[in-house]
Amino acid sequence: MEQATSPTRQVEPFEPFEPRLTRIGAVDAVALEARAADLAKRSIKRGSKLEALDLIVRMIDLTTLEGADTPGKVAALCAKAVRPDPVDTSVPSVAAVCVYPTLAGEARRRLDGAPVHVASVATAFPSGQSPIALKAAEARAAVELGADEVDMVIDRGAFLSGRHAEVFDQIVKVREACAPAHLKVILETGELGTYDAVRRASLLAMAAGADFIKTSTGKISPAATLPVTLCMLEAIRDVHVETGRVVGMKPAGGIRHSKQAIQYLCVLHETLGRDWLTPQRFRFGASSLLNDVLMQIRSHKTGVYETPDRFTVD
Repeated sequence: MEQATSPTRQVEPFEPFEPRLTRIGAVDAVALEARAADLAKRSIKRGSKLEALDLIVRMIDLTTLEGADTPGKVAALCAKAVRPDPVDTSVPSVAAVCVYPTLAGEARRRLDGAPVHVASVATAFPSGQSPIALKAAEARAAVELGADEVDMVIDRGAFLSGRHAEVFDQIVKVREACAPAHLKVILETGELGTYDAVRRASLLAMAAGADFIKTSTGKISPAATLPVTLCMLEAIRDVHVETGRVVGMKPAGGIRHSKQAIQYLCVLHETLGRDWLTPQRFRFGASSLLNDVLMQIRSHKTGVYETPDRFTVD
């Protein structure tokens, strides 16, 4: 199996953010939520369901971000990431394993030669409240320890205080510190308050050089939602139309069932098209989602619906 690759690395921000502020525009919340609700009703043909489930597995960043994480837990998670269903070797590997920086080395050792990336959170996850020098140092350390993807969090306090240029500069510095790793920028949309703020933060992150934009840390509620994801996907679409630049998307937190994940794929397809239906451009940040998808795959192939205790608990 070929190792997944991330979107083409952008070396420089495509445009300073501040001149774009007047062109951001307002988000029609009623229309956005109505469209998200309409797209959530879309269904896929039974013959395509197994293909969709397979794609969801390949898009998952299998995640453990707990204070009690140990090398043993990461080792088990890596084994599951490579072979999610030991009984069915046709089930593909996931996209990445996401851990804290101190465990990135363990993940790298366990995944050496496997088609699975090592992702690490950084920059004072989940708050984002630390000096930029420490954020950059942590991102750099994560890469040195073995991460080839870094998930950083923005400083929501700075953003909500209107210090957008400061947030922009921090993303640029973290991106430089973690190169050549790919950078996912977490907006923590549940704390931003409005769709206008989500769109503004999405454009800011992309302008600063994010390879992916990500909804949430998974540590607060609400995390990922379909309307918020649609808002971010539309920002990605607008940047792509205007500049040709490709930016990935990662909803994270609260996506636990395959039915939900398929709804996200429908929203993705209708907004950005088939070119984004790939792990190189779309990820799910999840832990419990994988087991539900595995149950659905087993049911689809055998006609028997398996119970959760047939699969390991992450």
